[in-house]
Amino acid sequence: MIDLYTAATPNGHKVSIALEELGLPYALQVLDLTKAEQKRPEFLAINPNGRIPAIVDRDEDDFAVFESGACLIYLAEKTGQLMPTDPKGRSRVLQWLMFQMGGIGPMMGQANVFFRYFPEKIPSVIERYQGESKRLFRVLDGHLKEHEFLAGDYSIADIANWAWVRTHRWSGVEVDDLPHLKRWRDQIRARPAVQRGIERPVSSMDLRVDDPQKAEQFAQGARTMLEQGQSKLGGV
Repeated sequence: MIDLYTAATPNGHKVSIALEELGLPYALQVLDLTKAEQKRPEFLAINPNGRIPAIVDRDEDDFAVFESGACLIYLAEKTGQLMPTDPKGRSRVLQWLMFQMGGIGPMMGQANVFFRYFPEKIPSVIERYQGESKRLFRVLDGHLKEHEFLAGDYSIADIANWAWVRTHRWSGVEVDDLPHLKRWRDQIRARPAVQRGIERPVSSMDLRVDDPQKAEQFAQGARTMLEQGQSKLGGV
């Protein structure tokens, strides 16, 4: 049994999607970021960095793993699925996983902060992070022109990047001019395990974008966390 400590964020949904895809039994432990539950001592014992997601493998002497990418690698290696075992195939998956961890996630996260949450709107900063997010989307689009998935077969690399790309409207970045990225986005969205994963916990990201009142309510909560320094808002 896996305990998943998480919240309804792109980083959190990476791991719930992977668990659903792998068919592993898991217990959902949802943390309320607005109440700083991720900073409580009992969770810091699992993740000293006080961020979601994290997992605890109860079948392996309560082995704890934090950082979303590390969780994905652990689960893939534990099951022998969603990542090849040969050196080249494994490397291809890890390259695109690191692309998300070092690029897509941080750039979209900062776009979220300055476009949605930061009380002062600084156009040059917003343009910087939205522009870099769009550049990275173009990299994905170019690669996906010749490949169905990012690294051979469907893998944790696709899960990690998709969990962020699907929220592009929240970051203020459109993808209408990126047909191969859109094809890949929609193809993955149609997977039953992915549909289940983004409901664990329930995501209201799409509703936040389409409903200005809900969007502002969510942004206000995020601003409070920003002021309190309680959460890495890139993951919200």
